[in-house]
Amino acid sequence: MEAKKLFNPSGNDSIQERQIINGNTTNIFNLNNVKYPWANKLYRIMMENFWIPEKVDLSSDMNDYKNLTDDEKRAFDGILSFLIFLDSLQTNNIPHISDYITSPEINLILAIQTYQEAIHSQSYQYIIESILPKETRNYIYDYWRDDKVLFERNKYIASVFQKFLDSPSKDNFKKALIANYLLEGLYFYNGFNFFYNLASRHKMHGTSDIIKYINRDELLHVVIFKKIIPEVIEANDISWIHEMFHTAVNQEITWTNHIIGNNILGISKDATEKYTKYLANSLLEKIHLKHLYPGFVNNPYQHLEKIADTEGKGDVKANFFEATVTSYNQSSAIDGWDF
Repeated sequence: MEAKKLFNPSGNDSIQERQIINGNTTNIFNLNNVKYPWANKLYRIMMENFWIPEKVDLSSDMNDYKNLTDDEKRAFDGILSFLIFLDSLQTNNIPHISDYITSPEINLILAIQTYQEAIHSQSYQYIIESILPKETRNYIYDYWRDDKVLFERNKYIASVFQKFLDSPSKDNFKKALIANYLLEGLYFYNGFNFFYNLASRHKMHGTSDIIKYINRDELLHVVIFKKIIPEVIEANDISWIHEMFHTAVNQEITWTNHIIGNNILGISKDATEKYTKYLANSLLEKIHLKHLYPGFVNNPYQHLEKIADTEGKGDVKANFFEATVTSYNQSSAIDGWDF
């Protein structure tokens, strides 16, 4: 594959000629005529979901953090480090994916995704600065270097992206798409549930509110790749996809059991396995592939949906705005969309 030209006077942006990859685009954002209307709809939603982390009050979280158990503090710090890595990686990675996308309406939403990933990185900095003692702040950013389980976890997903950058073949591009789908749809959620678990026990409510906004964005990012992947990857080309899913699931379970295990009230190793395999099956189903883990079809953390408030219709789960953060303009109009 070759990256699209920045300046391409001979390009053809007609609907008939437009393609997600390998098209001949001029790079002009002609959004009056679009081939993929789902991208326009998603763009509007993403723009409506503008939010600022500093608007969330974290003053009570500083006290809550001091009173967390040692196991809760360790999980909080480790999961925060992992989330920082993921969103930092995506802020840098998404533009490289977009370089090979030749549909302007999809390039537009990938640009918004990049911006949202940067906001997430800023959010973690705000949490660290507001809650953690000065002497431990750098430790969070370096945690992934020192923890061998987390390092291997980060290394796997980053290596897939790096391989595509070093050798931009179509096969490596397809693997990068699946890696993005796994990152956005699988990697975050045991960590998110940890914060919702704390909130359910009246701890770290401000942090949980920020995680809700990040969670909402990530669900939209899942939709982006859910729509791109079936257009690019053949339906019978699945063995390597299952292999990537299996690796990601095993790493997610190993990491979550390492950083949480059975040490946090309301979370268990058994539930972690069930939840992670349930997520994997759900993601595969969304791209029209068979379940990898037969029988894992129920969410063992359904009770946390009331805290996360992510149960809606379709792929974009909504109404994150009934929590404490209502003092600034954020859309509450997403009741669920059929993308």
